[in-house]
Amino acid sequence: MGKLFDVQSPFFIPLWRRLLVVGLALGWALVELAHGAPGWALLFGAAGMWCAYQFFIVFDPPRKDAGEG
Repeated sequence: MGKLFDVQSPFFIPLWRRLLVVGLALGWALVELAHGAPGWALLFGAAGMWCAYQFFIVFDPPRKDAGEG
């Protein structure tokens, strides 16, 4: 279960992937809100905000030279 929410993965090093994930989650929250589903909007909005926090505030990508002595 720990790997399911691992946003510190090397997969997310490119900025465009992090922006896409956050944009999709927050965009879907707006879609749900527009269709009158505040519960789903809250869920996706919270997920988008959590991803934004993880990707742009605490994200620490691995250094390429970290393994070299």
